[in-house]
Amino acid sequence: MGKRDYYDVLGVSKDASKEEIKKAYRKQALKYHPDRNQGDSSSEEKFKEAAEAYEVLGDDQKKTRYDRFGHAGVGGAGGGFSGGGMTIEDIFAQFGDIFGGGFGGFGGFSGFGNSYTARRTTKGSNLRIKVKLSLEDIANSVEKKIKVNKYLSCKHCNGTGAANGTAYHTCSTCHGTGQVTRISNTFLGQVQTSGTCPACDGQGKIISEKCPECYGEGVIRGNEVIKINIPAGVGKGMQMTVSGKGNAARRGGINGDLIVAIDEEPHPELIRDGNDLMYSLYLSIAEASLGTQIEIPTIEGKVKIKIDPGTQPGKILRLKGKGIPDVNGYGIGDLLVSISVWIPKNLTNEEKRILNKLDESENFTPKPNTADKNIFEKMKNFFE
Repeated sequence: MGKRDYYDVLGVSKDASKEEIKKAYRKQALKYHPDRNQGDSSSEEKFKEAAEAYEVLGDDQKKTRYDRFGHAGVGGAGGGFSGGGMTIEDIFAQFGDIFGGGFGGFGGFSGFGNSYTARRTTKGSNLRIKVKLSLEDIANSVEKKIKVNKYLSCKHCNGTGAANGTAYHTCSTCHGTGQVTRISNTFLGQVQTSGTCPACDGQGKIISEKCPECYGEGVIRGNEVIKINIPAGVGKGMQMTVSGKGNAARRGGINGDLIVAIDEEPHPELIRDGNDLMYSLYLSIAEASLGTQIEIPTIEGKVKIKIDPGTQPGKILRLKGKGIPDVNGYGIGDLLVSISVWIPKNLTNEEKRILNKLDESENFTPKPNTADKNIFEKMKNFFE
């Protein structure tokens, strides 16, 4: 089953403002919050679905791509923010600030319990790569395997940053909360502020002994081969987001995303125009006059088409369904064949004799119609 429209998920219109989208997400998240619906798996899925929708619609660039290309523009075929692939804690870490206060239980905003702590969750940085596709790739959904050099989770310590057998101990400064509260005396009275604990960097815990491979960072530099499923119909300038395939985060945080920019390789014979393809077919004078059958290229291979006798230059033949599939599934484009007649420049004496003889025939004498005369008049007036 495909994903629901993100605007429907949040219950907003396409022209909703950023603040309206934020309020709609907050309303949905409060409604389906896990603490309010304990043991209800469907509510948890709706909670994640709302977060996925807000992750796209709350970001101007992603919203623009979504409005133009739908789910495919933001990784609808396996990419994007995967609500089902991230934990509830990840969602709080990424979006909990819009509720005010701490992340856990929305910081007392609605009186929910503190099932989720306010510890700082780090996120790895995003990576961006460019993938070149042929027209054949674009016409068919394709899987690409790309080797990416990035930060990987340290296998020696499983990304924790701690040496084997080494335990964490609770930070004595913040007592495991990751936050410290400061009270300052001002001329207006005492002011209370909260911030990230400097002793543990918001983790709430401190490593007793650091991993010798990653030196306590939990990440190391390396290569990963990533499979990217690219849907049919993508085009140059589109971007896909593959969730969680960017740089790994320090000490078991949330991985960044991989941004895949689409580029197109030029086809030697076909030109793309949206979902349609165009091909210039040159005929000899004899072929255009007598008619023929001739092979032309398509995405699937060569096909034969019929040329009627007396075919004129400039005629367009349309081959239905021989173009590019629409990225959002709205049908398939056509192949447009533009007819041109090849006029030879160098003729033998015998060829000249034959053409002069043909020129005497009434059938080979052009007969301009009214439209042609109008064109001539317009050209004359233009140059005057």
